[in-house]
Parts: sequence; C-alpha cells; structure tokens
Amino acid sequence: MTILRLSLAAVFLVATTLSAVAFDTQARAAYVLDQGTGTVLLSKNADEPLPPASMSKLMTLYVTFEALRDGRLTLDERLPVSNHAMSYGGSTMFLDTQDRVRVEDLLRGIVVMSGNDACVVLAEALSPDGTEAGFARFMTQRGQKMGLTQSTFTNSNGWPQAGHRMSAHDLAILADRLISDFPEFYPLFAEEEFKFDGRAPANTRNRNPLLGLGVGADGLKTGHTREAGYGLVGSAKQGDRRVIFVISGYESAAQRAREAEALVNWSFRHFDEKTVARAGEPVLKAEVWRGDQSTIGLVTAKDLTILMPTLASNDIAAEVVYNGPFNAPISRGEKLAELVINRAELPEVRVPLVADRDVPLGGFRVKMATAAQQMIKRLTSGSAEAQ
Repeated sequence: MTILRLSLAAVFLVATTLSAVAFDTQARAAYVLDQGTGTVLLSKNADEPLPPASMSKLMTLYVTFEALRDGRLTLDERLPVSNHAMSYGGSTMFLDTQDRVRVEDLLRGIVVMSGNDACVVLAEALSPDGTEAGFARFMTQRGQKMGLTQSTFTNSNGWPQAGHRMSAHDLAILADRLISDFPEFYPLFAEEEFKFDGRAPANTRNRNPLLGLGVGADGLKTGHTREAGYGLVGSAKQGDRRVIFVISGYESAAQRAREAEALVNWSFRHFDEKTVARAGEPVLKAEVWRGDQSTIGLVTAKDLTILMPTLASNDIAAEVVYNGPFNAPISRGEKLAELVINRAELPEVRVPLVADRDVPLGGFRVKMATAAQQMIKRLTSGSAEAQ
C-alpha cells in the first residue's frame, strides 16, 4: 500500500494550526449537519434514543408526503375524525367527530399548530389496519429502511408513551430527507400562522422560535413534554449553505430559543466552504506498468467541496492511499485510490479517486521494459535485505 502525503494548496504537507471553537451546548442531545457537504459540526449524545415529543410528528408528515406523491391521498381529500383522534389533549386543532377535514388543512395543523388530533386522523387513514397503533408500527418499519436505527414509534404524534423514542441523529436524517425528497411540501414548515376555522384562537402560531429572525430559518418542528424537555428540529439556509440541527432536553422554551439562534449563527460564521479539487483535474499522477502510457492521473469524479473552520489556513493536510504501481489495462472512471483529508475539529473526509483516462496494454517493448523494471526492483530489494 502506498500513502503519499500532500497539501491541496501547496507542495508539502502543511497542517492547519487554527481551529474552530467548539459549541458548548446545554442540550441533553444535539446534532448539527452541514447538508451540502455532509459535515457533522456537532454531535452530543446523538445516537441515544430519547423521548422526541412532537418532533416525531415529522415522521407522520414524511409518510403522508409519500402517500401524496404516490397518489394514495390528495390535498383536497376530506378525512373523518374518530373518537380516538378527538380524545387527544395537549396541542390540538379541536377537531370533533362531526368534522371531515381536508388533508392540506391537517398538514398545516400539524406543522403550525402541532395538532395531536390531526396526526391521528392521517394515521388512521394511512394505517395498514386502520388504527393509530398499526400506523406507528408501519412508521417504525419505514424508518428502519430510511436508516433511522434508533427510532421506535408507538403513536403518531409523540404523546408520552413507553417505548416511543428517537435519537437526535435519526431526527436529523429525517429532516434531511424531508427537505431533499419533498421540496414541494417543505415551504409548509416556514408558515408562521394557521387559523384553520377560528376554533383554536390560542393555537395559531408556529412555535419555531427562529422563524422571522432573519437567520435563514425555514423549518422544521418543535417539541415539548415534561419527560423530553424542550426541543427543536431546525434548518436554516444562508446563501448556498443549509444547516440542519437537532437539540433537545432544555428546561425552558426561552433557553431553547436562545441556544437555537446561537447555534445557527455559529454554524454559518465559523465554517466556510472550500473547493479543494476539480473534477477531472489530477490530484496525483501514479505509475502504470504494462500500459501504453507510464502514468495515470488520479481524479475526483466531481468537484470536491469541503467545510473548513473559518480561521484555519488555506493549506489542507491530505494523503492519497493506493496499491501501486497499477497494472494495465485501466478503464477511465475506475476507482484506484482514496483521498483522505484531515481538518481541525472536524471529521476526516474520504473520497474515491478514479482514473482520468483509459490505459490499454502496451506492446512488446513495453512488456519487456516492465519485466526489466520488476527484475531490477527485486534485485535491489534483495540487495537491501542482504545488507
């Protein structure tokens, strides 16, 4: 195995010496993701299953969006309200069994009003067996297929119940999928007010404390129960960058609001995107044996943009790992090596490097020259060992 160290901004390895100041969160659990680069900026107890409160309503929304996309529901369809749905307390739309409610109104009732009853109406409509419990089992199975490894649902709305758990990491995965998979529905999360039909005048405002503050916040969902504390799954976009974050376990709504705003500002002010490799431009040239060319360029398949601490130098410590020299024939796009980038205070980045062109087998002279090179290498190696 060959490991070549290099700097992506200079000839020799230059380690960055300035690092970002880590965010000292008071949350019980926290997870911050830079969506574009996939960089995890903060992780605290992120894989611990915790009561998610109303933040788990995001999974009910995701499953509903899938049903709308697949034609199993329509936005104008009116759904009945069961006694079970009407029986929920807490934050509701004050639905009753005389109502038949448009799906679009139920969606807004969940996002803006955090309606527990609205979740159950949709759950019973989409459940394999017509019950909320059956829908919760379906959500658990669907979540596992999405990579939500620490999530178990026992209801549709996050009402305190034994075994209803999600991790901060899972909530971030879910938020990422909502934003990426359903851009047509995502604007719902930025709505600050929904009055429905006026029957819940005290519950018309979106509880997301960041909306309207000018920090780029446009979603997603708050949560609060006595067991869970105050939490928020949030997202904000400034310029071309989007940050997704999950925080939970605060003692008050005011504490949640202060730290959420500070966390968003930290995420954008202390990290910058840097393009460190252009698609098709060789990061390194490596030796080729038996080919009609003696070297091949190792390139990234697409432009490589990474996140760096703002105060770090422009030189980036990196190394290329591969088994070489390479034997022809080689096909363009064939994975040959791996670029490993290390950054201060951030996880390492590993990116495949591929061949920039085809290298077919060489002719008789090339084969003879390669054989001679191999023989000389063995003789030189043997002489070194004898010494």
